[in-house]
Amino acid sequence: MDKKYLKEETNVKELIAPYLKNWKYFVGSGILMFILAVLYIKSTPPVYKAQTSVLIKDAKKMSVASGDIGVLQSLGGLSGMGTNSIENEVGVFQSKAIVEDVLREHNFQTPVYAKQTFYNLELYGVTNPYIIHIIQEKEDAELPQKPIFIKSKGEGIILSSDEWKDEIKTSFNKTTILPFATIMIGKNPMYKAPKKVNLTEVFFSYNNFDNTVNDFQEALAVDLLDKDGTIISLSVDFENKSKAKDFLNGLVRQYNVYAINDKNIESKKTKDFIDRRIALISNELGDVETQKEGYKASNNIVDLPTEAKINLQLKEQSKAQILELGTQLELNKILQNTLNKKGKGDVLPINIGLESEAAAKSIQDYNTLVLQRNKYLENATPDNPLVKDVNQQIEEMKSSLSQSLQKNITTLELAKRKVESQLGGSEHMIGKIPTQEKLFRSIERQQQIKENLYLLLLQKREEAAISMEITAEKARVIDKAFVFKKPVAPKKLMILGVFLLIGGLIPFSWIYLRSILQSTIVKRTDITKLTGLPVIAEIPKLTSKDNTLVSFNDVSPMAEAFRIFVTNLRFLLPGKESPYTIMVTSSVKGEGKTFISTNLSIILASSRDKVLVVGADVRNPQLQRYNPSMKSAKGLTEFLSEDVLDVNEIIHPSGYNENCDFIYSGSIPPNPTDLLQNGRLDELLTAVKAKNKYKYIVLDTAPLLLVTDSFLIADKSDAIVYVTRSEVSEKSYMEFLNHSVEDNKLKNVGIVLNGIKESNFGYGNKHGYGYHAEEKKWWHKFF
Repeated sequence: MDKKYLKEETNVKELIAPYLKNWKYFVGSGILMFILAVLYIKSTPPVYKAQTSVLIKDAKKMSVASGDIGVLQSLGGLSGMGTNSIENEVGVFQSKAIVEDVLREHNFQTPVYAKQTFYNLELYGVTNPYIIHIIQEKEDAELPQKPIFIKSKGEGIILSSDEWKDEIKTSFNKTTILPFATIMIGKNPMYKAPKKVNLTEVFFSYNNFDNTVNDFQEALAVDLLDKDGTIISLSVDFENKSKAKDFLNGLVRQYNVYAINDKNIESKKTKDFIDRRIALISNELGDVETQKEGYKASNNIVDLPTEAKINLQLKEQSKAQILELGTQLELNKILQNTLNKKGKGDVLPINIGLESEAAAKSIQDYNTLVLQRNKYLENATPDNPLVKDVNQQIEEMKSSLSQSLQKNITTLELAKRKVESQLGGSEHMIGKIPTQEKLFRSIERQQQIKENLYLLLLQKREEAAISMEITAEKARVIDKAFVFKKPVAPKKLMILGVFLLIGGLIPFSWIYLRSILQSTIVKRTDITKLTGLPVIAEIPKLTSKDNTLVSFNDVSPMAEAFRIFVTNLRFLLPGKESPYTIMVTSSVKGEGKTFISTNLSIILASSRDKVLVVGADVRNPQLQRYNPSMKSAKGLTEFLSEDVLDVNEIIHPSGYNENCDFIYSGSIPPNPTDLLQNGRLDELLTAVKAKNKYKYIVLDTAPLLLVTDSFLIADKSDAIVYVTRSEVSEKSYMEFLNHSVEDNKLKNVGIVLNGIKESNFGYGNKHGYGYHAEEKKWWHKFF
């Protein structure tokens, strides 16, 4: 298996082990918090959500009216309060003025309660036996913090409170002065005693009006259901269902009252404004019409467009006449010139477009005479009387025709000049039209504006008058106030969850903080995190039933732990011939080094190896406590001070195992350090080893952190057993041990963790030591 995986798995187990070990705290805390949660739920009155929704009829999302005259259209009363934003209407519902009116209407300032087993039940409507009116509040008076209890008998009433020294006696419908206000209590004529309600203790609470209004404003939730719509939802969370519905219905009712009043005020102001404007516009319209009339008279204008059309027609007609007259004039001049140049035998042209029928007839007669003459000349001479007669006629006709043409020319020239004069007049009139039209249109435009405005104001005045007579509600109720059957509070599952979570967090936090603040070594991993030295044994904590010393064929967990200790110790000892010197030490007093030394020696001796235990802690001898009869026996101190010269005199049988002997510490010397340095300890060890009797020499030495005695002995040891005690030894001791090893003061060190609880064992903590350990119940295997 991957070592990394094993390490991660071990870390996870290590993290959760403290919590699993203390599972009873979690169960107990969970049960306690569950009971508290149930009590909390039972002691909390249920709160119900009431809701209503209304459609605001004339609320608009636009902030200004559209159209050319939108501003004036907004003056009309038919659109209620005029242009408004739906967001503003949300604010109107939450306004203090509306809430105040609802509170006054329903007398919400002094709620009445009946004290029940777990909570106080609010009495409202037909279930409330009393109607309490606040006649006058006392300014700057201290508000009552305790309830005011009401007891009534007949017409008499007794009021009492824990804040008052004496009771106040009064009667129904009588003004009563209280420390905070003047009130009057009346009977509710609609009262019906509620079923299954304890009415033994009935009381009311009081808050000043402003605070009550603020409380209701905070309780009210106003929401716009659709940002593009005009439907508003109103909701409150109250303990009493009827009270919640009455409050919401009252809000809608008061909102409509305010809207109608505002609309009427606005309509009245609008009508007054329109009347003033109508009078002003009427005068201005009269002035414009007078100006128009004067302009027409001064410019001889009846209808400017018609006259312009006539002048244009006259202009075109004059141009056509001038063209026609010019043509006739030129034709007459041509004929006259031709007549003057032609001989007697030449005819004149006919049908050239002359309009004068007389001239045309004369030309035709002239040509007839010329043709007749020419015919005579074919058979006669010019002197022929017929020819002469014809010539005479031709001359006369020619003279008459010439005069006729000249007369036509004169007439046409006169007619042409007259038409040209008419054309000039028409063109002059046409040239004046743009200026006249500009001025006339300006006057006419002013007239139209004034007329339109005048007519509009007349219409708006009628609309405002009609609007004042219309009292349609602005907020149309879509859903009348209703209450959801399921209470919104207390939220039982959430409360249970929170309490159970707290129930888990309390022991979790306690265990976690304890682990963080834990300054002592508790389990094997606490040591392995602080030092790289091997942990060669974990000795279980003794119970009151356990023996302090192991015995022969002992199969207890402690004996098994010491056997594992011995096995690991043999791997620590150097590969040389015996005897082996093993120094047992610790950091401070009380960590169990003498207990470890003694039991280690007994286990070593159980394999028929001879073991000698030396009580080298001459400052605080502890080895004698395992054999009280040897307290006064001579020991190591006497040998070191040369009071005893033969080592055999201070070796005593242990009394526990025939293969185990003790050298007790002896008396406490005044100079322990000097004795340990005088060389006699080396002589003792040399003498013992020379016997070749003992395979193991166990030195029970003084604590390293307190005195230097053990450092003087350390170099004489083949292995050092460093004893720590669970929940006693400080973690900081490991730093001292590390420095001692790094400085070569201690060598070949193995650590023993003594007094460890079974649940804190590094290995086998779920199974115990030995084959004969008591088998655990199945549920214990999970913890």
